Amino acid sequence: MDIPLIAGTVSTVVFAVSNLPMLAKAIRTRDVSSYSVPSVTMINAANVVYSLYVFSLPIGPIWVLHTFYAVSCGILLVLCLAPRRVSPRDHAADRCRGARASSGVLRHGRAAP
Repeated sequence: MDIPLIAGTVSTVVFAVSNLPMLAKAIRTRDVSSYSVPSVTMINAANVVYSLYVFSLPIGPIWVLHTFYAVSCGILLVLCLAPRRVSPRDHAADRCRGARASSGVLRHGRAAP
């Protein structure tokens, strides 16, 4: 193995391991309220385009790194866009910051339906 391949392998492992806790928490709790839907959507779109480049390269650590990153971002997008069953009381809590809930608006002294 040469130095660039070793560096790529090590950085891929470090990146993946450092992102696993965040991804595991998002999957476990389904709480993605700190993520912006437009941002996660743009990241996924960029990943699709970047995949054209990455997968034209010889198989190596970059394939693993990019695949992990693309799958992670895809999972976050699915969690952000997934319908959520909530009670009327919880309706004002947005699933993702990019969504806007209308129940927090007061009309005639009471919360809107």
